[in-house]
Amino acid sequence: MPQKWVGSGLRLQPAQASVPPATCSASKKSTAIVLGCRLCGQQRGHMAKRKTSRKQVRKVTKKARKPAASPKRTTPDVLLAPLRGATRRTVGHVQLEVGRVGAARVKRMIYPAGFRWSVDMKPVVGTDLCMHAHVGFLASGRFAIQYPDGCRVEARAPQIVAIDPGHDGWVVGKEPAVFIEFDFEGDTVARLGMPSAHRHE
Repeated sequence: MPQKWVGSGLRLQPAQASVPPATCSASKKSTAIVLGCRLCGQQRGHMAKRKTSRKQVRKVTKKARKPAASPKRTTPDVLLAPLRGATRRTVGHVQLEVGRVGAARVKRMIYPAGFRWSVDMKPVVGTDLCMHAHVGFLASGRFAIQYPDGCRVEARAPQIVAIDPGHDGWVVGKEPAVFIEFDFEGDTVARLGMPSAHRHE
C-alpha cells in the first residue's frame, strides 16, 4: 500500500493508519488484558480498577481485641497481721506484741507515722530518754535515733539494728515502722554484751 505524505514546510511525516477498536485482538483474550494493551485503554483501565480494589481489600484487617485486664489481687500485709501465740497491747501509740522463747522475748513493735519517743512514750515511762537497749531488725519503714551527745543514726528497712540505752527516737516518713526485737527484759545489756550507754569507740 503506498504511503501518503501529509504536512507542510520542509518536514513531512507519513500518515499513521488508524486501527479500529474492533481489530484489537487483545480485547478477545483476558490474558492480554491483564498484561495491558496500548490500543485498548478502556479494558486496561477496567482491569486496573479491579486489581486496585483487591489490594485495598487485602489491606483492611480486623484489629485484634486485647484481652480484658484481670483485677489486681490484694494480698494482706503479713508484717501487720496479728501474731499467733503473742500477747498484744498498745503503749504510747505503739502496737506491741510479745512472745516468750526460753529466757528471751521476741517482740514486734509497730510505730505509727509521726511517732516520737519523747512525745508519745515519755509521759508513760516517766524518764527523759529511753533507757532500754534494742537489738533486732527493721522490717519495714524508717526511723531515726538520737543520743544526748548529738549523735544521730537513721535506719531504713531492711536493716539490722542495735540501739544503746539512753536515746530518743522517731519515725521518718509517712509509713509506719515495723521493728522485730529480741531481748532479755532488764538483763538485755548484760546478756548481749552491749554498752550501758552510748559512746564512740
